Formats: sequence, structure tokens, C-alpha cells
Amino acid sequence: MSREKLLHAQEQSLALFRAIEMEELIRPGITERELCSDIARLAEKQFHILDHWHKKIVRAGSNTLANYPDNPPDRVIAADDILFVDLGPIVAGYESDIGRTYVLGNDPRKIKLKHDTEKAWYEIRDWYRQQKTIPAAALYRMAVDKAREYGWTFSGAIAGHILGRFPHEQPEDPNSLALDIHPDNPDDIFLTDPEGKPRHWILELQFIDPVHRIGAYFEQLL
Repeated sequence: MSREKLLHAQEQSLALFRAIEMEELIRPGITERELCSDIARLAEKQFHILDHWHKKIVRAGSNTLANYPDNPPDRVIAADDILFVDLGPIVAGYESDIGRTYVLGNDPRKIKLKHDTEKAWYEIRDWYRQQKTIPAAALYRMAVDKAREYGWTFSGAIAGHILGRFPHEQPEDPNSLALDIHPDNPDDIFLTDPEGKPRHWILELQFIDPVHRIGAYFEQLL
């Protein structure tokens, strides 16, 4: 049942992203913080989404190099920017985690970075679905290798994590990496939770170009 509810939460979140695009909220001349507020108002008005299990993120230009824990200075979105939005809506008590990248303008390198990150995500997803056992560290290495294969650099300490009914399962040891797709986590991601139930994983990819100081992000349920 939790899988269906998580998929429902994701579908609602994807509908929110489609509404963001239809309302043309992503536009130059406003700050990241202003766009974030616009998105929150839209989520509440159209989808009755009031709560988010993690901080709402909008990052543009050089701020797309920043990782989740970072809090770079608020930036005005430029007419030729690349930017990404990372949201964690709670829908009917279940968590979603969605990240998408947008390119304003026609810069071919930014467009390629966006498309490569998304394409790599689906390639990893397709490989994952053929496996019966995967150490979390191996999945992380695949994400790093995919970025390199496309000519980019993988950014981030993890390549994903679990999610579920809010608040999702937490390890007994707060320093444990067992529920993250981390290079130092040897655990099989197909291991069940303490109640014997399947865990559900988010795969998140952030590919960056450190020379041109741009990044792209794609995230959703495996």
C-alpha cells in the first residue's frame, strides 16, 4: 500500500511542476527566494500542499553548484540561466522528493547538461530494475561513472535516500549511512525495513560543470 501512496504523492508533485510551467513562474528578473515563495503559494492554492518534509530549494546560475546542505546567497534569475527546483511535498501523509532543471535561453551547453542528467537518471533506473542485489556504494559509484561518461562531474555526498510515510524511517544510529546511497554504505538497498517491508528509494543526480560554474539536477523515485 505504501508504494501506491508514494506514487500518488509523486504524481501530485509532478502535476505541481507542470502547473509551475503552465503558470510561467520560472522567469528572469526575480530572485530564487521569490520563485520559491511563488511555488509554495501555487502548491497550496491548486494542490492543497501545505507541508514539505525538507527545505524547498531554487538555485540558479553558479548556485547550481551548491549541494543540498548549502545555503548560498539569494540570487536574481538571469535571462540565460540554468536553474533547478528541488521540492519535498507531503501528500496525504506521504513524502515525495522531486527535482527538475530548467534552462532559460538557448545556451547549448546548459541544455546538454540538463538533458544528460535526465538521460543518465533513466539509464541508471533501467539498470536498477534488472538487479536483485545492489550495495548502496555500488549505486553511488554508478552515478559518478555516469556523470563522467557524459563529460560532467558528479556532485554531492549521496546519490539518494529512502522516503516513505512522513516522517520516514530513521536509523538507530544518527551517524549511520544505512539509508543513504553513499559511497561508504555497503548495505544492499533491497534489504527490507525492521518490519520486513520493502524500502523505497529516491535517486538524485547532480551533474556539474565546474569550469563554466553550472549544474543540473534530476530526482524522483526509483
